[in-house]
Amino acid sequence: MMQPHHPQTPSRDRFIANRSAIDLDVARYALEGKSSTENSNDDDDENGGRMDDDGKHHHHRSVGIASPSKEAYKKSLASNYSVQNGGENGDHLNSKILAFKSKAPAPPSGMENASREMYSSNHIGVLKGGKKQFRHIPQAPERILDAPELVDDYYLNLIDWSSQNSIAVALGCTVYLWNAGTGAIDQLMQTDVENDEEDYVTSVNWAPDGKHIAVGTNNAEVQIWDASRARKVRTLKGHEARVGALAWNGTQLATGSRDTTVMTHDVRIREHCTNTFTCHSQEVCGLKWSPSGTQLASGGNDNSLHIYDSQSLSNGTYRHKLVAHQAAVKALAWCPWQANVLASGGGTADRCIKFWNANTGAMTNSVDTHSQVCALQWNTHERELLSSHGYSQNQLCLWKYPTMTKIAEFTGHTARVLHMAQSPDGTTVVSAAADETLRFWKCFAENSADSKRVAKDAANAERSVLKRFNFR
Repeated sequence: MMQPHHPQTPSRDRFIANRSAIDLDVARYALEGKSSTENSNDDDDENGGRMDDDGKHHHHRSVGIASPSKEAYKKSLASNYSVQNGGENGDHLNSKILAFKSKAPAPPSGMENASREMYSSNHIGVLKGGKKQFRHIPQAPERILDAPELVDDYYLNLIDWSSQNSIAVALGCTVYLWNAGTGAIDQLMQTDVENDEEDYVTSVNWAPDGKHIAVGTNNAEVQIWDASRARKVRTLKGHEARVGALAWNGTQLATGSRDTTVMTHDVRIREHCTNTFTCHSQEVCGLKWSPSGTQLASGGNDNSLHIYDSQSLSNGTYRHKLVAHQAAVKALAWCPWQANVLASGGGTADRCIKFWNANTGAMTNSVDTHSQVCALQWNTHERELLSSHGYSQNQLCLWKYPTMTKIAEFTGHTARVLHMAQSPDGTTVVSAAADETLRFWKCFAENSADSKRVAKDAANAERSVLKRFNFR
């Protein structure tokens, strides 16, 4: 019996479009947003309608347009889905999907979903393998220590951090040593208060070896102590008033006094005084040697700043006298990567940080900080400068050099921040204030080379441990 014949259904595969790789927001913007912008002066909007004066929209049937050829249609689609830049000379079909460029293309403005931007300029440095532009700077101190009887005197220098990671702080008539590694506290010395009740410590400064320390006193003496044995090595005399500023340069020690003089001493010889400079007219409160040890800067209460070089030191005179400050110049800091750059800070009537070319004596920049500048510290790993201040904010400020853009502020002290010292690794700064506290700020970034070396050493140590075992 014959079965009824049914026509066979064609067995062609059905095409299912895969639009997962299509950015519909970009495509819609290209199809609608651009045409709306380009035809904004026309009477008809992008939907093929027209607007009356009262704002009402009237639809009408679009005028018949001849269908484009397949090739033109393909080009139109390629152009719509490749809205960024296309290929060279507008050849979208043969253009590359990815391109290696110095900067990622900016997303088209006016897109409906602006949060789906494909690129961010903040990631360019990461994509290029460059150095990150930002780092976390803790705003709170790592540690706070009490410092009772810290003398509230702007012209003194009462704290220093040694190369052996020991902090010396003068509290009244006593010098204490605090080991930053172990936290141990030792008393180094005490002035002879029994015979001289008015004697107290006016300055401290570690020698480069981290073992010897110079201590200036109110009775015009400079004492050299061996900190490892808590023993006084010798006493240097010559000043006629308190010694408020000290600066080591190898075995050479510079001292500044209220008697307005700056003296240099060779601590190895009997007749220790090698030169005396009478350049200031009031108390000398700031002294700093350049990193190379060839230049010395001195600041005084006479608002002047003097720079001495090797030739002028031998002649007993200065090379440059700089009088741009309007108040006492105590805060001094030589740039660690530019040997001829000196930063100086002025007192309450000045409030400025000034930068100098030590070779020419020219002032290269001046920044008004709006408060008394007490101390300055350069970041040895980055181009940054830290300043401590008195009235009215009593804060520390971190500046980007040379633009002097303020990066961060560190608050917490309730009185003027008189002194600062930097750790041997250059990451931490301790501040001493008239509120009788010491605060430790981890405000400087670690040296990336040191971090890599530590990680490499740790990896090598782990491998050496594994080599001791035999695996079978």
